[in-house]
Amino acid sequence: MFDDEVSGPDDIAAALRAHRYLPDDGLATAVFLALRLNRPLLLEGEPGVGKTEVANVLAEWIGGPLLRLQCYEGIDVGQAVYEWDYARQLLHLRTAEATGRAGTDGDRALEDELYDERFLVRRPLLQAIAHNDGPPPVLLIDEVDRADDEFEAFLLEILSDYSVTVPEIGTFRAARPPVVVVTSNRTRDVHDALKRRCLYHWVEHPDADREVEIIRLRAPEVSERLARQVAGAAVSMRSLGLYKPPGVSETIDWARALTLMGDDDLVPAQVEATLGTLLKYREDIERVIEHDLSSMVRSLAGG
Repeated sequence: MFDDEVSGPDDIAAALRAHRYLPDDGLATAVFLALRLNRPLLLEGEPGVGKTEVANVLAEWIGGPLLRLQCYEGIDVGQAVYEWDYARQLLHLRTAEATGRAGTDGDRALEDELYDERFLVRRPLLQAIAHNDGPPPVLLIDEVDRADDEFEAFLLEILSDYSVTVPEIGTFRAARPPVVVVTSNRTRDVHDALKRRCLYHWVEHPDADREVEIIRLRAPEVSERLARQVAGAAVSMRSLGLYKPPGVSETIDWARALTLMGDDDLVPAQVEATLGTLLKYREDIERVIEHDLSSMVRSLAGG
């Protein structure tokens, strides 16, 4: 099993790197402790710093399924845990009527059939808890800060004992707790009760040197010279107070785009033409261009 191969954070860092994710020491330690203590891991940080990718890489490494619950305002039990397949239930009723079973079996027996497990639609939380075969699933609860307070309280209850009760069927309990990664962009504060249930780590934007390593790891076709210039430009842009500073994934896309254009150096004309791969708001692009883009590019390129 994967956890037999892990004796410390260094093993976690090596495993994640083997799956093309480069964690810092703090993140590797947080993941190690979450796995060893069977605790959910709450990752907070700005969009684009690689929080969601942690869950993707963990699922690849562990070998279990990735179950993603995308949170949003108004999410409820039907979207998160389970609901009944009403269309199939109705078809079952009509079939019973057409074959004459509705009259012979009795209403009670037919009603019991409607709430059989074959009509149960399992959403991510129930899938994670009811998964009993093979490696444990990785349950990604993404952007929990977008959910309502009521759903956050319900989520806390689920994560406390990893069980779900479906009144018509019974209680599902996890034979082995899933690996749980909870992410937040901190659009609002996550409640203290949920934070206490989780191990916590704040994910920072990488510094320029580590971002170069990440670019080279995820996009080996990019030259080290260009990767270093792109990382330096991204770090500079994040200090400009942009509406949405570029994340690591955008930096990788930008480096790939420049490489496809045949560049091994930042060139002002090409930089301006490809900024849409790095920045996603017109106002941010205009602010970067107005901030003496040519001088920044020349200094990074050594010109």
